Amino acid sequence: MSATAVPAKPARAAPKGQQTKAIIVDAALALAAQIGLEGLSIGAVAEITKMSKSGVFAHFGSREELQISVVREYHARFEQEVFFPALQAPRGLPRLRAMFANWMKRTSTEIDSGCIYISGASEFDDRPGPVRDALVESVSIWQAAVLRAIVQSKTEGHLRADADERQVGFEIHGLILALHYEARFLQVPGSIGRANVGFDNILA
Repeated sequence: MSATAVPAKPARAAPKGQQTKAIIVDAALALAAQIGLEGLSIGAVAEITKMSKSGVFAHFGSREELQISVVREYHARFEQEVFFPALQAPRGLPRLRAMFANWMKRTSTEIDSGCIYISGASEFDDRPGPVRDALVESVSIWQAAVLRAIVQSKTEGHLRADADERQVGFEIHGLILALHYEARFLQVPGSIGRANVGFDNILA
């Protein structure tokens, strides 16, 4: 350490209330991945966290707030695993490919655990309210990021000049939905490989 360097202050631990809330959300997210957002309840989360129902309720106030917190936490983790690492790749097609590769990597693990975005869409597609709004906002943010990467790819000359950006985005999203259906529901071997081939075909 240089003579002028100032020793770094030790990081402060999060207040106990925040730590407890994070533990609850983590447990609720794991549970929702298995049984869906609709299956979440204050009682079920209290049971798996070994807390009282009143203790869990004190952090969220309602089942709906718990569900929304799970959606937001899922989105934050999705961004950390899929979106932010892809920003290290150059603009254009390299970044789009990195985003898809990261998305596929996460999807391959969710074939066993389930995807909150997909199961949530099935549960709340016709149920207006704050939970549906949170899901729509999260998915829309990601779709907008994919569209930006597609537009940048076209601007950089990496895609055909006549490529329809929204159509490309639609087809890429469709690959992920088809992969979940084929691999998770139908359990068809080779689905991941076909999704990767489909991605290359979209960009051809």
